[in-house]
Amino acid sequence: MVINSKSSLQETLEIAKNEGKTIGLVPTMGALHEGHLSLINFAYSHCDIVVVSIFVNPTQFNNSSDLEKYPRNVIKDAEFLKAHNEKTIVFTPEVEDIYDDKVEAESFEFGNFVNHMEGEFRTGHFDGVGSVLKRLFDIIKPHKAFFGEKDYQQLRVVKKLVEITEQDVDIIGCPTSRNEFGLAQSSRNFRLSEAELKEAELIYEALMKAKHMFGKNSIESIENEVEQMFKSNPHFDLEYFSIVKENDLIPTKTKDSNYNYRAFIAAFLGEVRLIDNMALN
Repeated sequence: MVINSKSSLQETLEIAKNEGKTIGLVPTMGALHEGHLSLINFAYSHCDIVVVSIFVNPTQFNNSSDLEKYPRNVIKDAEFLKAHNEKTIVFTPEVEDIYDDKVEAESFEFGNFVNHMEGEFRTGHFDGVGSVLKRLFDIIKPHKAFFGEKDYQQLRVVKKLVEITEQDVDIIGCPTSRNEFGLAQSSRNFRLSEAELKEAELIYEALMKAKHMFGKNSIESIENEVEQMFKSNPHFDLEYFSIVKENDLIPTKTKDSNYNYRAFIAAFLGEVRLIDNMALN
């Protein structure tokens, strides 16, 4: 079922809620792939009804060219979802449904979660993410919302958003969906050629190298090893590689057995920017 009107969506969901059904939300920007299906399946294991929103959010792009090139095909996406599960509700709002007549991001105090990595290299990105999700949560009022750990920094930001706004929704993280070679499923992969998809496996290889080295090697030596892997590949431009404590997402050079650590990476393969992360211990 595809619903364009927020009032129609709210009427449909109100009936379901009155019947005691649990509503789950999987927010997307379209260009759907197997990774989205894994999120939807995860949502169905927790909820009676799943809403998949498809909305390319203009306020979370700090690069207008990236916004213009972002793949869009709502009809194809809706057919993809219908083939997977006909019960899924697809919500495809227009910009004015989300932002009324003022298309701009709110400012949120996300603290350390946005000071590094994506927050450092994509100014204003997380304010844009927070702005659209705050509105989607208000419109849909889901009981639970599901996000992939591929965007782990975003996942932590969304949990902080709900704390700030006091919206009544449980935020649930889902394992990263990967192809058979380890590459994280991403809408940006659609912009890669077959040869580039093969090259992109270097990202997963670098994360696995970091995980393998983490127990016996210093963080500095791990960073040097990963940086060398990318310097040896002329097709890649490494933007950052950071090892952080999961509790604060602040890059660190020291290890403490009392904390969990995670490696984050962002790199350009040609004009396409790819990100990924992995738990290390």
